[in-house]
Amino acid sequence: QLQLVESGGGLVQPGGSLRLSCAPSGFTLDYYAIGWFRQAPGKEREGVSCISSSGGSTNYADSVKGRFTISRDNAKNTVYLQMNSLKPEDTAVYSCAARPFPCPSRVGDKQNDYDYWGQGTQVTVSS
Repeated sequence: QLQLVESGGGLVQPGGSLRLSCAPSGFTLDYYAIGWFRQAPGKEREGVSCISSSGGSTNYADSVKGRFTISRDNAKNTVYLQMNSLKPEDTAVYSCAARPFPCPSRVGDKQNDYDYWGQGTQVTVSS
């Protein structure tokens, strides 16, 4: 079964850091742009960040710019989301998704273009 698997979530205090990983099962990420999304209880899913297939282009939601960094290691077939200076409002289930197209200009757009999604990993920011 072709799918994405996220890991690295957990409970962290405000101001802390986490690094999420996204790895595929059954395929390689080489030709896919990868997006990270999050969904908090009672809220719509929102785009967080996206990275092109080569890693040469990235974009971010305004709410995470300067705090989150997306990267990829195609040799390890893994995409990362480094999250620093975490805030309680970052609490959500974080999911990654793969699209065979460039990242959209707005990070949360064109969600129907993503072929594969992961189940998500919980990130809780609380003291």
